[in-house]
Amino acid sequence: MNRNASLDKLRSEEFDICIIGAGASGAGCALDAILRGYKVAIIDKKDFASETSSRSTKLIHGGVRYLEQAFKKLDFAQLKQVRHGLEERHTVLKNAPHLARPLALMTPVSSWIEGLYFKIGLQLYDTFATNDSLPKSKWLSKKEVLAKIPTLNKKKLHSGVLYYDGQLDDARYCLALVQSASEAGAAAANYLDVTGFTKNDSGKLVGVQVKDMQLGSEFIIKSKLVINCTGPFSDKIRLLANPALPERLRPSKGVHVVLPYETLNSEYAMLIPKTSDGRVVFAIPFEGAMMIGTTDTESDSIDSEATLNESEKKYLVDTLNPFLANPINITTLKAGFGGLRPLLAADPSKSTKSLVRDHEVEVDPSSGLVSLLGGKWTTYRLMAKDTIDEADAILFKRNECLTANYVLAGGENYDSSLSEKLIPKYALPADVAIHLVRKYGSRAISVADLTEQDISLKERLSDSYPYIKAEVVYAVRNEMVITPRDFLARRVRLEITDWQETLNCLPVVASLMARELGWDESETQRHIDDYGLQLKQFITDAGA
Repeated sequence: MNRNASLDKLRSEEFDICIIGAGASGAGCALDAILRGYKVAIIDKKDFASETSSRSTKLIHGGVRYLEQAFKKLDFAQLKQVRHGLEERHTVLKNAPHLARPLALMTPVSSWIEGLYFKIGLQLYDTFATNDSLPKSKWLSKKEVLAKIPTLNKKKLHSGVLYYDGQLDDARYCLALVQSASEAGAAAANYLDVTGFTKNDSGKLVGVQVKDMQLGSEFIIKSKLVINCTGPFSDKIRLLANPALPERLRPSKGVHVVLPYETLNSEYAMLIPKTSDGRVVFAIPFEGAMMIGTTDTESDSIDSEATLNESEKKYLVDTLNPFLANPINITTLKAGFGGLRPLLAADPSKSTKSLVRDHEVEVDPSSGLVSLLGGKWTTYRLMAKDTIDEADAILFKRNECLTANYVLAGGENYDSSLSEKLIPKYALPADVAIHLVRKYGSRAISVADLTEQDISLKERLSDSYPYIKAEVVYAVRNEMVITPRDFLARRVRLEITDWQETLNCLPVVASLMARELGWDESETQRHIDDYGLQLKQFITDAGA
């Protein structure tokens, strides 16, 4: 992906569809639309997946909690959401095998009655997962549970129920969608802020006014149809197109804390189904660390970044501690992250944790703006299909959706044993080779090739992690990385797993980017100072 080439197209050409927002839903829409034969533009105010879509629990799931609520409250909307999630789960896993994989989750129980309850519930969950290759749930003995998660509290543990969902690298999965759309012909660009719209004599949108956040220039993207996929920020775009519209979203804040892998010391994740306020909490291994999340609270503001506070940190740690033999030492907190969920406000009296994570495609008859509202990561493809079906109706086309079996960038000719071939060919350490294949898939070879052109690019960015300098160069040239945070938070996931190491790596990453992007010394230092200050603030705010 080349940003300058995309900007030239966005300035000079007219598009059938312009998509605002390049998170999971926008990227999914872009790929679906381009494969149906439309001329497509996709833009984002920040980086791809920089908001909600990179801050999820990293699960591909139907939603065990929604299933329980569906039966307790006879809520068929919840049941539909579970079914949709489980139908899409195998597609998400299949279409990017390098970025998504099965994940085993353990639910520890304290009595046989509790065990029976969860076993029945998870068997129902399995039943809804048709056309699926994941193993079915099992009720395990105390001994079997401890063999898989040795750090659990033996005194309180009776047994455990094991089930399977999927795990994905959310930011890179979203990037793969954007890359796939771009390679199929879409014009994609990050750091373009929407400042307004142009309309025809009938009041319908025919252009999107944008400001390039990097260069400061402003221009209009001409488009027959505009689709709003900005998640929790959807109301801003809706009201910019038509100030008379009512607000539809109630953003909810969810945060995760990240602790050392040794906290669970297991490749198995854990589901805590009963918490002090009725949520479920997950403890999940990810990128050599262990995440606990998530919270679900009303969001005070969508204008500032959702970050971790003391009470949220305490809530998550207090939720996990009773299950562990040794309570968590909170000073071992390595990182944390927060995000906003774009929940649809169907009933103002409901709390956000009871709102369904389903989606709706809204068409404003006045401006013609199409808005994809609500939804969740697992069902991104279905959400996009519904949206582009609506675009078909508006544009009087009838095209088949082709995304169900479309292999994403990096998944083409994917070979799970590729890392074993990279090790001798490029003299790479095993952990580095495995990491490259799990992030770039079949394109890991292109990253490794850079180390042959310049041996210094084989060096690690951090002694503690498998990330290497070649990835920075590759990401700038091929993945539209504009700032050090784009790379450290989203192309590799170091920011969300280890704040201090991110800070340590920052000068090296910035200098490599400066060489690629032609920054002078003062601009390089500005990037280091700006992001460094942000990281230090995260550390201070969370008391890490």
